[in-house]
Amino acid sequence: MGKKIFIFIIAAIVLLVTGMSLGKIMTPSPASMEGNGVIGVIEVNGVIAGDATSTLLSGTTGASSRQIMENIRQAAERKDIKAVVLRVNSPGGTTAASQEIAIELDRLRKSGKPIVTSMSDTCASGGYWIACSTNHLVANAGTLTGSIGVIMELTNLQGLYEKIGIGSITFKSGEFKDMGSSTRPVTEEERKLFDEMIADNYQQFFTQVLNGRQGKISEEKLREIADGRVLTGKQALELGLVDSLGNYYDAIRIAEEMAGLPEGTKVEVISSQSFFDRFMLQVKAPEIIKTQELMQLK
Repeated sequence: MGKKIFIFIIAAIVLLVTGMSLGKIMTPSPASMEGNGVIGVIEVNGVIAGDATSTLLSGTTGASSRQIMENIRQAAERKDIKAVVLRVNSPGGTTAASQEIAIELDRLRKSGKPIVTSMSDTCASGGYWIACSTNHLVANAGTLTGSIGVIMELTNLQGLYEKIGIGSITFKSGEFKDMGSSTRPVTEEERKLFDEMIADNYQQFFTQVLNGRQGKISEEKLREIADGRVLTGKQALELGLVDSLGNYYDAIRIAEEMAGLPEGTKVEVISSQSFFDRFMLQVKAPEIIKTQELMQLK
């Protein structure tokens, strides 16, 4: 038994050392490249949320606003990064997570580093929200974009629960504490509150697009199309929601031109999460889940 434990400990140490070495190899040292012009690429893939699932080998699944904000800050701090391409393939996400990313992008722009959005298959809703905090938007003709609007969906399972004999008892501190419960219909008072929440979030989204596309689309025209509709990249260009059509490499070239860099400038995908980071997250995962369960309030 003692021999097996010893072998396990040695194997764990080897794995940790290997992970740390890989993390160093996979994460370039900013100091070693200082003075050289680099185009930094920040990827936004999947649904945008405050956090996302992380796996040891493949990394983050979904677009974690925390991770993306770290990447943006890294681009801001590194003197060798002269421009950033935001590569977006996202159908959207939560309002708050999109806002968090947009705030960091606005700060990066104010530092003087140009940001170019490169839209992949989809850059809609929250994806388009963050794109409006960049200097130039490039879409493919067939990219799905737009979807300027807010949605909230609730499910009423009361009838199903009654059929299968499930009852629900709720104890609450206030009238609206169980708003949106699946065990009963929404009341008229609750419906009004939900409508107000949706309207407030929608106005925030509308203002973000209006500010981001200032001089490229009028408020009246934007109000006409900001009804949740999805547009192709070609339609978005005609309406003034994007600046040009092209692919990822076209976006890279535009970033080079905006930053005054020569064609063929080094391109680096920025990631603040190394193999070792993912390993440690997996080790800590049960503890994190337990903490969330203890502190979660509904």
